[in-house]
This record gives sequence, structure tokens and C-alpha cells, in this order.
Amino acid sequence: MLAVRVWKQQGQELARENCAGAPGRHSRSGAVALRPAGRSAAQSRRVQLQPRAAPGETLQKQEKAVLGRVASEYRAVFLLRRRNAKRNGSRSCPNRSRFGSRERDWLREDVGRGCVYVYGGDSAAALSDLRLVLCTVDTPASEICDGEERKNLFVQLHGDLVRRLEPTEKPLQMVYDYLAGLGFDDPVRMQEEAANSDLSCMIRFYSEKPCQMEQLDRILLSGIYNVRKGKTQLHKWAERLVILCGTCLIVSSVKDSHAGKMHILPLVGGKVEEMKRRQYTLAFTSVGAQAQTYHVSFETLAECQRWHRQASTVVSMRLNMVDLSCYSLEEVPEHLFYSQDITYLNLRHNFMRSSGAGSLGSLCRFSQLKSLNLSHNRLGEFPVSLCEISTLTELNMSCNGLHHLPTQIGKLLNLQSFWLDGNFLTSLPEELGSLQQLSCLGLSFNNFCELPAICEKLTVLDKIAMAGNLLENLDLTVLNRMSHIKSVDLRLNNLKRAAADTLEGNNSVIYMDLRDNQLTYLDVSSLGSLEQLHCERNKLKELTLSGFSLRALYANNNCLTSVSVYPVPGQLTCLELAHNQLQCVPDWACEAKKLEILDMSYNLLVELPSRILSSLSLRKLTVGHNNLQSLPPLLEHIPMEVLDLQHNLLTKLPEMLFIKALNLRCLNASANSLESLPSACTGEESLSMLQLLYLTNNNLTDQCIPVLVGHPNLRILHLANNNLQTFPASKLSKLEHLEELNLSGNKLKTIPTTVANCKLLHTLIAHSNDISIFPEILHLPHIQIVDLSCNELNEILIPEALPATLQELDLTGNANLVLEHKTLDIFSHITTLKIDAKPSLTADSALTSTFWSHGVAEMAGQRNKLCVSSLALGSFAEGMEAVYGMFDGDKNEELPRLLQCTMADVLLEEVQQSDTLFMSNTFLVSHRKLGMAGQKLGSSAVLCYIHHDTADPASTFSLTVANVGTCQAVLCRSGKPLLLSKVFSLEQCTEEAKRIKEQKAIITEDNKVNGVTCCTRMLGCTYLHPWILPKPHVSSIPLTVQDELLLLGNKALWEHLSYTEAVSAVRHLHDPLAAAKKLCTLAQSYGCQDNVGAVVVYLNISEDNCTCEMHGLSLPGPGGFSSTTAKTATPSSSSGIASEFSSELSASEVSSEVGSTASDEHNAVGLDGSLLPRQERRCSLHPLLPSSIFQRQPSSATFSSNQSDNGLDSDDEQPVEGVMSNGSKVEVEVDIHCCKGKGLESEPLALEYSSSAAGVEDDSGLVLIIQRQNSINSIAAHGGVKEKSELQKSPSTCCLYGKKLSNGSIVPLEESLNLIEVATEAPKKKTGYFAAPSQMEPEDQFVVPPDLEEEVKEQMKQHQENEADEEQKEEPAVALTEEFDTAL
Repeated sequence: MLAVRVWKQQGQELARENCAGAPGRHSRSGAVALRPAGRSAAQSRRVQLQPRAAPGETLQKQEKAVLGRVASEYRAVFLLRRRNAKRNGSRSCPNRSRFGSRERDWLREDVGRGCVYVYGGDSAAALSDLRLVLCTVDTPASEICDGEERKNLFVQLHGDLVRRLEPTEKPLQMVYDYLAGLGFDDPVRMQEEAANSDLSCMIRFYSEKPCQMEQLDRILLSGIYNVRKGKTQLHKWAERLVILCGTCLIVSSVKDSHAGKMHILPLVGGKVEEMKRRQYTLAFTSVGAQAQTYHVSFETLAECQRWHRQASTVVSMRLNMVDLSCYSLEEVPEHLFYSQDITYLNLRHNFMRSSGAGSLGSLCRFSQLKSLNLSHNRLGEFPVSLCEISTLTELNMSCNGLHHLPTQIGKLLNLQSFWLDGNFLTSLPEELGSLQQLSCLGLSFNNFCELPAICEKLTVLDKIAMAGNLLENLDLTVLNRMSHIKSVDLRLNNLKRAAADTLEGNNSVIYMDLRDNQLTYLDVSSLGSLEQLHCERNKLKELTLSGFSLRALYANNNCLTSVSVYPVPGQLTCLELAHNQLQCVPDWACEAKKLEILDMSYNLLVELPSRILSSLSLRKLTVGHNNLQSLPPLLEHIPMEVLDLQHNLLTKLPEMLFIKALNLRCLNASANSLESLPSACTGEESLSMLQLLYLTNNNLTDQCIPVLVGHPNLRILHLANNNLQTFPASKLSKLEHLEELNLSGNKLKTIPTTVANCKLLHTLIAHSNDISIFPEILHLPHIQIVDLSCNELNEILIPEALPATLQELDLTGNANLVLEHKTLDIFSHITTLKIDAKPSLTADSALTSTFWSHGVAEMAGQRNKLCVSSLALGSFAEGMEAVYGMFDGDKNEELPRLLQCTMADVLLEEVQQSDTLFMSNTFLVSHRKLGMAGQKLGSSAVLCYIHHDTADPASTFSLTVANVGTCQAVLCRSGKPLLLSKVFSLEQCTEEAKRIKEQKAIITEDNKVNGVTCCTRMLGCTYLHPWILPKPHVSSIPLTVQDELLLLGNKALWEHLSYTEAVSAVRHLHDPLAAAKKLCTLAQSYGCQDNVGAVVVYLNISEDNCTCEMHGLSLPGPGGFSSTTAKTATPSSSSGIASEFSSELSASEVSSEVGSTASDEHNAVGLDGSLLPRQERRCSLHPLLPSSIFQRQPSSATFSSNQSDNGLDSDDEQPVEGVMSNGSKVEVEVDIHCCKGKGLESEPLALEYSSSAAGVEDDSGLVLIIQRQNSINSIAAHGGVKEKSELQKSPSTCCLYGKKLSNGSIVPLEESLNLIEVATEAPKKKTGYFAAPSQMEPEDQFVVPPDLEEEVKEQMKQHQENEADEEQKEEPAVALTEEFDTAL
């Protein structure tokens, strides 16, 4: 209340100021109308406060009246400004930049102040009706409505439903709460985000309820038209009011009459057709022997089509059902009550009121209503009036925030299905027991702590659905008292114990679901009739159950060491025990005569019983990821169809496998040690039905190829990562049904030309080989994907016309391949063409290539579209950083591509704004920038940022990782994987599952939030807020010498590859592109059929890349500019050793086009020609500790001279004699680095400087003077012994400090005349740090005639000495002791 009173006082003061012509107009409640820019206070109409008209009239009322007039005036002006802006081409919503200075100051005073955007009711013209209202978090909706002269204010979330705000609700506080729920923590940042117009895609306020024409048509169609009754022409045409609502056509007996007699025509089961004799006329006919017909004539074709479309929907319904879901309704349309034949009414996702006209209390007027859906209506309390609808047989009240049920519920005696999921119920009333026809009761995701005792009285009830409650103990004896219960669903509870306290058995329960609990032991042997048990994702060590009726057992993802079933389950068909700790197959499983599916992957099996492999019923056997060394021999024919043996220790397969398993269609034996394959036939003809064969990552050689001929029906063949050197052409020609062939990671030099016989081939993957000749596959009629990356291709022979089916061609990683323009034109129609970019000669690429390099791979798998996108920027921002990302849209490709294009830019902006929350804010802002695309679609994302610590500029590189969803990042440190991300899914993150349960989301049986996604945090999917959030998990770690590589992958990659296997698979490879390709290939061979993506970043943060002098780098000799023996140092991404040589302006060029320069090829010399001491050059691995401000700017500078044809520029009055120029701009980009000399402090030098020159101070004690003489940028640097504190007091040095270069570069000592030599000789040099780009034309260079060269040098030297002597007389120099490292 204190804050409110203070705000009211401030509002009164502002009101008085506004009446005197203040720039802003504020209301008492905090609502502010903006005055357009350019209109002064004197030009604004002044409103004087009127004196009190009556003793009872208060000052607040007078002010309210005045402020109302002021607000009205400025609203009109604001809309005029909006219209003018629109005419000028501006279509953006008004934002903070439109605020005046007073409004901005007012906002800065308190973070509780902000603005809300209020749109008009017409969504099509929302921009023209937009109003910007300044208010506080205490401003209620009623006061904003008063200022806007509106009755109500509406809010819309995520472009979906529109709800009327209560008068006491506070719009700005709602926005702040919404932003806090997204993940914003900083109040100031929330104030900024609230003022962003992009937020309207997530939360938007309306002054009128927006309605779309399509929705209105579905609710009600009405109008006055010419109507004729009957099929004959006896009746005349007459104008009548016609209404189509619900299931009936309503025609008034009198024109414009709403209260008179209305003729009702039921349409369900009838027909509607167009009349041919009369234009725009429809004939509506009811069903039955006494069917009636009404002809309605419309004025336009569009109107006729609208009615015909809606009426056709009604007549086609088999039931008398009306669906009014998701219409933001507060009441039922009055005309709907004419449809008395309605039996099914769906009002889901609305805002129905419990009382009033057309409210839920009026639903009893439907005399035949049987089914009513009122879920997601924010009711809060159960409407008692519903208990009066005695005809109801089905009632859905889910997700309404109910805490209890009324006792009147017992009146619904005909109720058969009652859904109460997603509420806050803790108990049920006793009156519910009188509903003896109730057979289905949904109580999932409530707050029950035990099974309701009332269920014992509901004798017809056959299922208990109580998933997502708070049960901790389950007494199975309670189920004995409920003999009518057959199905029990208790998943997602907190069960720690489930056992029977007595020996009494239960013969009624046939289905039990105990998934996602905390059980450690489970004994359900008392359930003798149990047919199906789900107990996945618990902590079970022992499991005991009865086998009398058991048909299916699902116990994956536990810690089981033993499973006991007695007696032997004779009816068992499916057994899944994957991801446990079992060392052998249970004996009872071997004796199950009807077992068809057995999954025991990810266990500790060392042998496989012969009874399992020789089973006459088993059709699918999955025993991958175990320790099997051999398989038992096959003696009889078996019906096996699918056999998965991957990731074991097998060296060979059973000799008779393909002969005895004639029905085998899929075999996966990848990741073993196979050296040979068994024969597929004993005679000439093979009976093999094998279609899918995966043999990736084995030790197979060319000798296994002939065996493949025995499988003529092969469709998919994976032989990647083996030891193949050749593929015989005669053998490949016999695989005519081949559709997908993967030969990557071998030593093949060619693909046989007989591949042309594989007419059905659509995918060829042969990357990472030694193929030099492009295979003849472009003639194949069905070819879609060709991957020949990382080979030795040097030419491509292509036909004149490519197959229209070709969608992707990958030719990256072929260093010798050069594509002509004609070839590129032929490839232009391919959807995805991947080729190597031309090698960049810039310094950024050289800088980053030393410390990291990357490779990216994306494969669509067996899906038609690629929904994975990768971000790989090895040279980010200023070239000293890197950004890598992976985005997985699951089933949509729009959001991953949007994030790929925008997220790096958002990161760059956030890094400049915040030092600590930049990564989290990057995700939150990207989430907002998705706009309307992010309302219904979502994407997982992981982002990795390699950078220097902003808080400690002297530090080495750090890695910051943030992720949402299932995309993950793994760092290989000392050969071991280090997980840097967190998996946000219901199955793997218990904290997130608990949060979503508390927020009453519905988790379906396939573990998806509202049946949409298994992820709990994503970018996008705003309509699932607050269950799905964009706030990422953020971690940061400094990079060390032990860090070898960084891996990024989507969900499909990590589901099929463990972190350890992924690291070990690519550690030995030298090409990151080949490494990324290998990871995706392995995932596909291991069973991945979805989109898969991988980014591999090789890190080389080691001493080998150090460019410091202290680590033995050879530097130029002391011979000054004549030295030519210097070696080029290895470029460093952060030390600034290599520079970007370009004819364009560099990123660090100052506005005056004058920069600092340094040459590593020549040592600095003094004016007397002697060698001056220089700083030790340090790299980013061993930086010097800076003692001044660190600025993140590139360490390069540009020297430019813009001259006219006569040699003059803007600062010169006379041309330079002997210097020839054609007016072009000469640029020399050079490297900047530390130049602190050894022993500089012990031997101070005299410092000379010019008061008229722009100087640069070196922290090593040198003041560097940049002079501009004869349009040449000359530099003089001298040392001194004066104290820095005294130097700062002089006027000249104050100017010097003020003009210090913004990039923090330090200029080494160099004679100004030498710059002419350097600029002259730079185009001729091919190596060295000063290797400027070669000039294509001779006239683009500085030309100093040989006969004038010495004269020009002498003039420049003499001029510098004269001015230096004059400055030395004014004030002696001083040697500065501050050390400064170059900001890189």
C-alpha cells in the first residue's frame, strides 16, 4: 500500500507538471500517454486544473477528469504519429526508442515501472489500433480501461485463447511474472524485455476481444436472406432472418424477428445442395420421412460458399455433436438452445462462467445432452448446476483447478465415465458411491496419497487411473477388496513399496503399470491373473511375479540381477529386460514356448543358451551391448526374423546361420570383431530372405564380399569402417535389389562401374575412402543421396541431365577437386549441394585454425526431410572466439533453421550486455525472436562458446555450454568424456518430471507432455507454457592442454552411441569432417532411422602452438630492416601474430584512417639507427598480466592515404615532392602485439614528442606519436624518464590520452621514414608478418623514384628531429612504468 500511495503522489505531481506543459502526460494510476517527438511543451494544448465546483468534490476527481482529457488528446496524437510512420514505410511496433527523454528517465527510476502494448479488437488491423501504455506493477486493469475508455481488457497467451481480465488483475505484473517464469532473473532486464514488441507473440493485451471470421462461422452464421419453404414453387420468396447454429437451421417467421416463432430444421444426417436454376442458392433438407426443405438465396458467391461449407460439416456428422472447443467462449450462444437434439457438447479450452445468461447453469436446457466436455476452463470449483443434468453419461472436468467435489454429484445416476485428471483433489465424497453405473474414473495427476476407499463401492468400475499422484505405498490386499478392478495405472507416483501383507491371492487384476516410481523390490506373485506388467525406470534389483497368465513383461532400465517367474509362463509372448545387470538369460524364459520377442540388450551376458537361439517361436532377438564371445550352433530351422548382435565380442557367426534361419530379414552385427561371414547357401541357389545387413565397425576384408552374393534380396547394406580395399564388380552387379549402400571408412579406391546395375539404389554413402574417380551413379533413376566426402576425387564426369530424384550431393573434403562453372550449373537444381569453400587468405582463419578446427555432418536417415541444423563458426566476433551449436526440431525443420541463422547474432549482442548471464539470455531472447513460428513448434538446442574470460583478460580460453532439450555436448579431456550438458526429458530428469507434475500437466503413456514432446525445456512450443520452458542449463569450464576435442550431437546420436564410444571412435582421426561423418554413420548402422547430426571440434590448446619469445620462437635479427632471416611464426587466434590482409578496410580501422603498426619482420630502431629494446611477444596461452583496461578489439590496423590526382588530400596544402599517386587508397594491414623490451626499465631513453601530433601511449614506458606529414602516416616513438603522473598533467599528454586508439593496440618503435620503405616494398614481399596483399595494378601503389628516395628520407628525418626538439624544450619526457598487453 505504501508503494501505491507513493505512486499516486508521484502521479499527482506529474499531472500538475503536465498541466504546465511538461513533456509527458501521466495519469494518477500510472498510465502515461506519450507526446509525439518534435512537439514542444509550449505547442501542446495546456489544460488548467479547475477549482472545486462543490465542497464534496475532491482534487483527485478533478485531476482524473483532466488526465482523462489529456490522455484522449495524446492518444489521438499518438495514432496520428502511427499513421504518419506507416505512410513513411515504418511497420514496426513502437518500442523504447519512441519514448521521450522524460519517459525514459521515469522508467529508470523504478524497475516496477514499464509499459504494455494494448491492441485493438481487429487482429488484421492490430497495428493501426496499437496503443502503448506506461504503468506500474501496481496498476490494475480497471484503471487502464478507464484511461483507454474501454470496459474491459483482454489477454492472449501464445496466440491462442483470449481471456477477459478481472478488474483487479495487474497487466504489467502479469508480464513480469511471465518473464520470470521463462527464466529471466534481472529486474532491469525484465523491464527491457517487457517493452519489446516481439513479446506480443507470447503475451498480448487487447482492448476488445479479437474474433476471427472462421471461428465466428463455426459458432454461428446469421443474416437476412430470401427464403422459400418446400420443394415446390407454391410458396413465395420472402426475406427472413436465417441462422445456422449448432445442428439446426433456424428461420424466423417474421423479418428481423428474434423473439417470434422460429422454424427449426435439424440438419444432422440431412443434406445441403446448390440449386442450378437460381444463382447463389442452397437447399437445406432434413432427414426422415417427413423431411422439410428450405431454399435460401444469398447475394454473393463468397457468402454462399461460407454457408455451404459449414452446413456440409453439420449434415455429415453421424452424431448430434457440437464442437465449440478453443473458441475463448464465456457463454453458450443463445441460438444454440434451439438445437434440442444435441447429445454431445464439447466446450473444452474455453473460459465458461458458472453463472449468468448462457453460462454453465443454462446447460440443463439441453434435454438430450449425454456427453459434456468442460476440461481446461479454469473453473476453480465444480459447478453444482451440472448435477441437475440427469441425462449425462460422460463428463470431463479435467484441468480445472478443482480441490473438492460437491455432495450433489450423487445425482448423476446415469454417469458412466467421469474424468477428473489434472486437478488438486485429495479425496472423493461418499455420495460418489451411489453412481453404480460408473465404469471409468480418471483421477490421474491429482494429490491423492492412497487409493480412494470409495472405489470399493463402485462395483462396475474396472480401471483405476491414478498416474501422477503422491502414493508412496501400495498394499496389494486393498485390491483384493476391489474384485471388480481389472486395470491399475500407478505410474509417475512416489511408490517405494508394493507388496501384499497377506497370502490371499487376487484373480481380478490383469494389467498393472508401475513405471517411473522408486521401487527397489517388487513381488506381485499374488496377482495370479496378471497378464501384462510395466515396471520400467524404477530401481528394481529383484522382481517376482506369477506366470500363470503372464503374456508380456516390460522391466527395462532397472538394476535387476534376478527375475523370478513361477510357474513357467506358457502364454508369454514379449519379454523386455534391457538396461539391467543380468548375467544370464533366465531359465524360465528359455522354456517359454510362445515367446516371440526377447530384448536383453545392455546387460552383462557372456553366453547365449542354445535353447533361445534355437527356439521355434522366437521371431525377434535383441542381445546387443553385452559380452558375448560366441553363439551356439544352429541345428534346426528357426523362424527368426530379426537378430541384433551389435556391440559384443564376436569373431564369427554360426556357420549355418543363413541356412537354418531362412526367414531372417534383418541382421545387425556391427561393432564386433568379425573377420568373415558364413555362407548363405550350400548349392547354386540361395533361399536367403535377408534384406537388411549391418556389419559396420568390424574387421571384414575383401574376402567377405563373395558371401554377400548369396543374399540377392538385400535392400540395405552397411559395411562401413572395415578393412575393404576393393569391391569386385561382378559381385556388386548381382545385388540388383540394393537400395542403400554404405561403404564409408574403408580403403576403397573406386566404386565398381557395375553399380549402374543397381537400378533401385537411392542412397550411396562412401565418405572417408581413397576414391579418386567419381562413380557412375548419376544415371540411376532413383538416386537421391550421394556422399563422397573426404576422398581423393579430382574430376567428375557427369551426364548432361541429372536424375530429377537427386536431392543431396556431398563432395566436401576432396582437396584436389575443382568444379567448373558448367558443372556447377548442372548441379544447380540439387536441393543440397555440399562443396568446399575456397580457402580464405584472411588472418582470422589462420588464427583460429591453430587452436581449433571443426567438422559438421547431418544425415536425414530414413525420413523425408532433415530437421537438424548445425552452427559452426570457427572465427566468431573478432576472430578470436568460436561458436558451435546443434538444433533438433524433431519433426519440424523451420525452427532449427531459424535458430541456425539468428542465434549467433543474439549471442554477440548478449555478450556485449552481460558478463555473467549472456548465455542464458541468449536462449531466452532466441525463444522470443522465434515469434509466431515458436508458438506451436519447438526445438532442442545446444550452444558452445569458446572465448576468453571477460572478468580475467589474462586467462586462457574458456568453454561455456548451454542447452535445452536432448541435444548434448561432450568434451574429451585426457581421452575420457566429460559431459557438459543436461538432458531435459521426462525419463532422464526426475527434477523436471516433478516440476511438471506439480504444474498439473498431463503426461501420456508414451511419456510426453500433453502427448506432444518428451522434452521439458525447449525453444519454442510456447503454447505448452509453463510446462515447457526455454531456460537452459549453463556450464563453463576453462580449456586446458588435456582437452582434445568437443562433440555436439542431437538425441538420435546419443541414443545409439555412448559418450565413451563416441570419443574413442574419433580421437585418432585427423580430419574433423571425417570424424563427424563417422559418428553419424555409426549411429545409422547401430539402428538409428531418424535424423542424426554431429559437430566435431578438434582442440589444440597446447604448448606446441605457443608463439611467445620465451618459448624459443626465432625472431628477426638485429639488422633492422635489412634482416631477411626471420621465420614466420605460427599464427595464433588470440596473440595477434597473423593479420588479415585485405584490400578492404579492417575491422579496427579508426575513423581518421590512422592506426598503429608493427612489423615482426623488422626490429624497431631509434632515430639514431640503433636497435631499441622491444617487449617480449606473448601468446594467449601465456599472456602478460595487464595493468590497464582490457578492450576486446582485433589487433590489426589500417594505413590509408586518400589522395587526389595531384597528390593532395584533405589535410595537405602541397603535394609530396617525388611521391607519385593516382588517387587510390593504399592500405597496409599489419600485426600488433606486445613490444615491451627487456631491460627497458634499467636503461631509460630520452622521450621526444610533438604537441600537435596525436599520440599513443605504450605501457612499457614509451609514448608513441602519430604524425601526419605530407599525407603520410608517420610514427615517432621515444623513451623518457619523467613520471607518468606528471605527464598526465600536461595539456599535450591529456590530448594524447584522449586519442588513444580504441583497439588498445601498442605501436612499436619505428622511424617514420621507414614507413615509406615498408609501404613501397610490402607488395613485393611474399612472407613475413608484414606481407600486405599484392597490388594487381602498378598504378595502385606508392611509387618513390629511386633518384628521390634518399632526398625524401632526409626531409622526413630532418622534419621529425626539428619538431621533436621543439617539444623537448616545452616539457621533458618521462619513462612510463605501466605494463600493457595488447587487447586481442
